[in-house]
Amino acid sequence: MESSIPEAAECDLSVPIPRGGPIYVSNMVGPSTRVSHFQTSLLSELESLEAELCQDSSHHDLSVDDLKVFTEDELMDMALKEVFQGSENNENHPPPLDQPNAGRCHKKNSRRKRRGANNSILDSSCIEKVERVVGIKQKQEEDKAAVRLHSFSPVCRISESANKSARTERMRSLRSTSSTRKVNTAGLQEHIPVLYPEVVLSVEVYHNVRKGIKTQELLVLGGQTLTALRDKIFCSTDQVMQKAGQHDPSGYFLIEGVFCTDLRDPSAIDFTRPILDWLRNSKEEAKKKWEYIITGELQQKQKAIMGEASASQLPHFTSIEMHKIRFCDLSFRLGAGYLYCHQGDCTHTLVIRDMRLIHPEDVHNRAAYPIITFQLKLRFQKCSVCKIFRATKVTADDKWTPENPCYFCDECFPLLHLAEDGSLLYTEFEEYDYNHD
Repeated sequence: MESSIPEAAECDLSVPIPRGGPIYVSNMVGPSTRVSHFQTSLLSELESLEAELCQDSSHHDLSVDDLKVFTEDELMDMALKEVFQGSENNENHPPPLDQPNAGRCHKKNSRRKRRGANNSILDSSCIEKVERVVGIKQKQEEDKAAVRLHSFSPVCRISESANKSARTERMRSLRSTSSTRKVNTAGLQEHIPVLYPEVVLSVEVYHNVRKGIKTQELLVLGGQTLTALRDKIFCSTDQVMQKAGQHDPSGYFLIEGVFCTDLRDPSAIDFTRPILDWLRNSKEEAKKKWEYIITGELQQKQKAIMGEASASQLPHFTSIEMHKIRFCDLSFRLGAGYLYCHQGDCTHTLVIRDMRLIHPEDVHNRAAYPIITFQLKLRFQKCSVCKIFRATKVTADDKWTPENPCYFCDECFPLLHLAEDGSLLYTEFEEYDYNHD
């Protein structure tokens, strides 16, 4: 791994992101882990593999023919070709004429050629060639018996009669990793090299209302703070609250019992303080609610896949400031759903889907991270009147509109609702600002 961007990447304004991973398994959650534990175990595994390769370097190189698997028909053709080629070579090379009785022997051989052609196939040399081909077949069978790839195991095969919706859900989760996305590094003001070894986390953010819809996927470095991730998360609620003049800089992540609060702004409020006070003062009620959570539908699915687990106790919740903690300082589980809360009560599900070492084809500029690798395409409504311009307002329970709700642009809304002096023509409707769906 290189600690700086290669020369080719410096010339190109966009750097591709390596494809591959994460592998999505529905309702599957990994065990609790840390970035440091993963990094240590992976580096030790790489060292053992390098040592094993160094030990095997003295062996002769394998050719493609050594790795080829022959079918029975191909082996039969090989045996017949070798046999008949050997018999033709014996017939096409008569003894030299300068030897005694050479001519006489040559005439006798020509008379017996037809009668002895079939018998010559069964000589000892031909039998050895056939046996050699049979040995290749036996060797292939032994190799097949010795090697068992888990992907070809019947236990791991996906049944053809599986539910189509489940397969569609898996493919929908992988849609962001199957595309060749590039990151534009032209606007970066500084270059901070990423030192090897560094761990890259793939983090998914889901919609605040439609809980099963993924809105973003980001690549985060293990050495970055959680505030770097929060600053990259996009939610329309922030825009709406800012436009209304009620924007709240407060927010927190809840990851494995740790409340990570954002208190960088002096006007920010610690939302976790009343929660922690309630946990201390209402332990019995908290235990009942926790038992209800761990007996939910998702937990039942996980038990069906992973087996019965020991009863979980009420976690010991703690609080820490978000800008003081990094991802490598946290314990988390791959595939588990965590909480992101902002603007008072706008909540999102946060999933750390994958964890890997940084790749040579990754962006090696720390200033570029977190990198957005997937962004849900926003859907904008057009004006219901002119059908041309983008809607900026939406009305509900409007008695003069054919649709409920009805969308209007800046030109059409005052024509239908405002008088010449700017007063409302009627008040039997509710008006809201519209950004996007």
